[in-house]
Order: sequence, then structure tokens, then C-alpha cells
Amino acid sequence: MSDFTVNIFQQRGSSYQNGLRLGRELNGTRIPQTFEMITRPEIDTDNLKAIYRSFAPHLLDELEGLADGMEIPWSRAAALFSGYDVPRPIALGCSAMLTDAYYVRNYDFSPELYDSYFSLIQPAKAFATAGYNLQALGRHEGVNQHGLVAGLHFVSNNGYTTGISAWTAIRMILDTCATVSEAINMLKEIPHAACYNFSMGEEGGNAVVVEASPDNVEVRHAPTFLTCTNHFQDNSLQHKNRPDFIHSVDRHTYIQTIGEKKLIQEESFDHFRDKTSPLFYMDYDDLTFSYGYVDARILTAIAQSDQVLDIEFDDWVAGKDISEQQLRGTIEQRKML
Repeated sequence: MSDFTVNIFQQRGSSYQNGLRLGRELNGTRIPQTFEMITRPEIDTDNLKAIYRSFAPHLLDELEGLADGMEIPWSRAAALFSGYDVPRPIALGCSAMLTDAYYVRNYDFSPELYDSYFSLIQPAKAFATAGYNLQALGRHEGVNQHGLVAGLHFVSNNGYTTGISAWTAIRMILDTCATVSEAINMLKEIPHAACYNFSMGEEGGNAVVVEASPDNVEVRHAPTFLTCTNHFQDNSLQHKNRPDFIHSVDRHTYIQTIGEKKLIQEESFDHFRDKTSPLFYMDYDDLTFSYGYVDARILTAIAQSDQVLDIEFDDWVAGKDISEQQLRGTIEQRKML
């Protein structure tokens, strides 16, 4: 058993300032050292810039801030943190349930590949967002000031190619898209590196799963209830699933039974983080995130912890910072790197 801590990062200002402060916090930590082990020494920065300018140009400023904060060249920061041309990552399970009232999900990953940061940021030229960092600039999932919530779910590396990581895609849609429809359109245009599901929802029960591969994107819709795990369901994409996706199917089936109980947000949130649940891995870190559309309420917690971060996100967007600085939990840790 070992303790696990997530830092809470709150920042308002320009994208450059956001990156500068985060870069200073990350400088000398395990995070850049970890990504030095799994990223390429150099990437095609001209192509990276072209993609970013098309979808989220402000993130180029944030990368510049990260570089200055870490006191490294911009090209090195781009290779480490941009989420472009990243070698095939190790991935585990992510499960989500979307209703007309809330979004809830948990996900499991080696703790060594977590940034251990939960960020609430309000850039000058992008939407305010809240979510867990991955590769500094990217996000596992999150919500923006318009109530658009989204998360990623690894499917496979079938057809893996040079492109944008799913966690960078999540960041781009949260920063720049106000609606599910806008996010769908962006995900159809982003050059995806691998096969991922993107679960997304907004107030009014508009829930979708975008099933995205490097060469095809399909969308699943549902009016009031939708589930998402780690396999494609569209017939045109099922051949891209991993051979061993039975656990993903089992979790999907199990979540269907949860939906039949018509639980409120807090009940579903507690179920998703219950260590006795089939959705929980004991030997990986488990993070649970939920967002309620009507009251703009974020609930999040980390593995085996009684501490729940409860945020009224509209209040935060209006300028009221939260007092918490960290989340703490416990994990039975197994070495992955």
C-alpha cells in the first residue's frame, strides 16, 4: 500500500501565464522525467504548429510558457508535452455513464503515468475548464464553463499513426467548444493517432460517444442514458477492437444495470469509486469524476479516500477560488515502467 496525492492547480490569466506557472511547478519533478522516457527526443514542430493553429492556437502560448517555466527549449517542451507524435502508450480501463442529469466516470492507469494534477484554469482566450492533467497540457476528462463535459476511453492502437493524442483532443474541445455538436465536428477533423472513445454530454440530455480511429469517426447518440467503456460498438469499427476486450464488455453491461436503478449523481459517484465495484482496479490508481448539469457541480475523488472534492463550478468561473490544495488517497501499487 502507498499514499497517492493529487495537487490542485488554480490559475487565471493568459495561456502563457498558465503554462509558465505550471512549468515552474513541474520543473525538477518526476513528471518531465517520466515523459522523457516515453516521448520522442524530437517531433515535427511545423506540423504540430499547423494542427494547433487550426484547433486551439492559444495552446501554443501555453507550451511557450511551459518551456520558459521549465527553462528548456520550446521544441523540447513540444516533444514532451504537446501530445503530438507520442509513442503508443500503456492504457487500462475507463468507464463512463451519462444521464440527462449528470456525467460520471472513473479511470485506471499506472500511477507513474499520472501527472497528479487537477487543474481549474481560466485562460484569457479560451473557456474556463476543470479536469485532471495528462502530459501537462492534456486532460483525461473535464468540463468547461458552458457545461460541456468530456472524457477519453482507450480502445486500441490499431492503425496507430502520427497524430494528436486523445488527451490533447480532450483539452482542445473543452477549451474551444461550447456544445456537444461543436465538439463532434472538431473530433471529426482532428488527426487522431490511435483508437479512442470520447464520451461527452451537456445539459438537456444530449449525450454522445464519438468512436474515433485514425481513419474513421462514428457517433453514438442517446436521449437520456448512455454508457462508454473501452471498445467500439459501431459495426464499421468493431474490427479495430483489441482481441481481449471482454472486460470492457462486462463493464458496459454492468453499468447498464446501474442505469436501471435511476440513481442520483451522488449515488452513482459513490458506486463508481466503491472498491468492491467491478469498475474498480485495486492495483492501479482509480480517479472518479462527476459533473451535474443543473447545478454545475463537480464531484471528484481518488482511490480509497474519504476526501471528496465538491466544487460549484459556476462559482469558480465567477472568481471564487476553492480552498483545497491537494487530494489524497491510497493504492496497492504495481510497477509499470
